[in-house]
Amino acid sequence: MGSGDPHDDALISRRVRRLETLLEEKGVLAGARLDEIIDASLSGASPVNGARVVARAWVDPSFRSRLLADGTAAVQELGFMEGAVQRLRVVENTPAVHNVIVCTLCSCYPLRLLGPSPSWYKSEAYRSRVVREPRQVLAEFGLDLPPSTEITVWDSTSETRYLVLPRRPSGTESLGEEELAALVTRNALIGTAAV
Repeated sequence: MGSGDPHDDALISRRVRRLETLLEEKGVLAGARLDEIIDASLSGASPVNGARVVARAWVDPSFRSRLLADGTAAVQELGFMEGAVQRLRVVENTPAVHNVIVCTLCSCYPLRLLGPSPSWYKSEAYRSRVVREPRQVLAEFGLDLPPSTEITVWDSTSETRYLVLPRRPSGTESLGEEELAALVTRNALIGTAAV
């Protein structure tokens, strides 16, 4: 999905470095403190966390209800997103509706629950095309949905992040929470794959 142009990464790296330099020059943040903040935000950030949230929702109907009503509070119950300034909204896939997330302006998404964003998620191609032609983009990921399935695209913002609650696969009724979590991929949490 990404352009693969190494100049894109170089441009982003230069912009990030310039921002870091300005923060240091203006006395807003020392370089060492900035490194601490970045390390802390990435510490424990993994799609395994999102998979645990989904597995809990699959086995605990009460948690599932809380998760869909207030995603931020529900995931905080599990120790995720403590101190988060963004709101988490969880959208549920059903037989009639499939959800997919994007950030059309940059690459906002729930880092703690999904880990660092994949390069394709940040690519201009994905960010622009999934809004215009979601069915075709999902097919390129190998996800062919029936024509009767409505596809809803959710655009993340600096204030609101989204997480897809995928459909629980049939035949998994005997699996425990840990086994169910092992079935969930980052792409399923974004909506570009099914479980």
